[in-house]
Amino acid sequence: MDHQFKLIRFFLLLALTVFASSASFGQQLAPVDSLKEDSLRMLSQKLKEPAENLHLQYDVGDLARDILYPNRKPDSSRKRSGITVIPNIAANPTIGFQLGIKAVAGIKVGSDPKTLMSVAATSLSASTKGIIYFYINHNVFTNGNKWNVQGSLVFAKSVTPDFGLGIGHGEGETEEDQVLTNPDRKGYVFHSLYFNFREKVYKNVWPNVFLGAGVSFEVRRDIEDHNTPEDELSPYKVYTDRYGFARDRYSANGLLFSIQYTSRDNQNRAYKGIYADAGFRANQTWLGSSKSAVQFTTDLRKYFSLSHKNPEHVIALWNWGSYLVSGAVPYLELPGTGRDMNYRSGRGYIVTYFKGTKYNYSEIEYRFPITTNKFLSGVTFFNMQTANNTVGTKLFEQWQPGGGGGLRILFNKATRTNLCLDYAWGKYGSKGFFLGLNEAF
Repeated sequence: MDHQFKLIRFFLLLALTVFASSASFGQQLAPVDSLKEDSLRMLSQKLKEPAENLHLQYDVGDLARDILYPNRKPDSSRKRSGITVIPNIAANPTIGFQLGIKAVAGIKVGSDPKTLMSVAATSLSASTKGIIYFYINHNVFTNGNKWNVQGSLVFAKSVTPDFGLGIGHGEGETEEDQVLTNPDRKGYVFHSLYFNFREKVYKNVWPNVFLGAGVSFEVRRDIEDHNTPEDELSPYKVYTDRYGFARDRYSANGLLFSIQYTSRDNQNRAYKGIYADAGFRANQTWLGSSKSAVQFTTDLRKYFSLSHKNPEHVIALWNWGSYLVSGAVPYLELPGTGRDMNYRSGRGYIVTYFKGTKYNYSEIEYRFPITTNKFLSGVTFFNMQTANNTVGTKLFEQWQPGGGGGLRILFNKATRTNLCLDYAWGKYGSKGFFLGLNEAF
């Protein structure tokens, strides 16, 4: 019997790994009501923060230990690793079957207890349709939060879906305008070689306030649309020709200037606090950019913990926007669905489903624990997107909704790293399964 029990637990871990890394459909679990002794009035009371008792929490590392070493007792004094590694497996008609590996790390730098957690992530994957994707990104706070360094590096042989400019409302008097706004939501797919390097350095100038500057280089080469004949119009061709970009290549290289405020208690999964970042991006031809352009971007997030006893009950709010001030931005680099810094906005739609020279996105999410040991938790969320189309529709005139729910599996309790499995719906029959490490925002 003991041998059979070990075998059952082994297959449980194996099933969890496969489920965590495969594109599949999941059942949404009902939230547990643990707010009877707590209420929203806790938000206005100055109560002592409860310590996180990690030894009472259960993550995938504990599950692996129980399977591999069933007779070993947990050691509450052992320091947990801040590194999480999982397979990166996905499948859909656009990319084919994808296989790779993904890792997320978290650590506090220095001895100052007020130092915010530094996080980093990396992934390498390849697909049956020839896609190769590598990235590494980081968000590092030095001791005492004197400096904050954010950046990313991406190399890809990529596939980019396209559904036209704007928010899905076709208009305009010419055939080109109708093609550009694409009211029928016809899908296009672009293959290209993509390189992106972005680095920003922030200096702490006031409690929780940082001023930052940096650079960003985005380069695409060998841009091809295999499914559209050369003499047939597409949104990409109409936009690219109108604004004077080459059809097969471009660069968008510029300077970054930002001001940031952050009071989140954790960078991976905040229970409380605020994150706000606003700044300008100035693409410059002297940096090799195909065209000059100025964009203004904002990223605003607020977290409310609803329970002092169970702080995992959280209402999270997010608004992200990007607005062209002057110049021209290449078509495939326009702000839109999933084009935020972490590519997590717009669950319910694929990346770039909606886009414009001006774009705004809002989301609300309720996060709740399911099991008392924090191993399982859940979320429900709702989002709205709006964009202009340069033809007639202006920003904030039309909105498109999305929403869904998901399951969370605690992968690393030392860094509050969750595996996120979400199913979401949008308009035009859009729906899908979304997998990620750490919360969407």
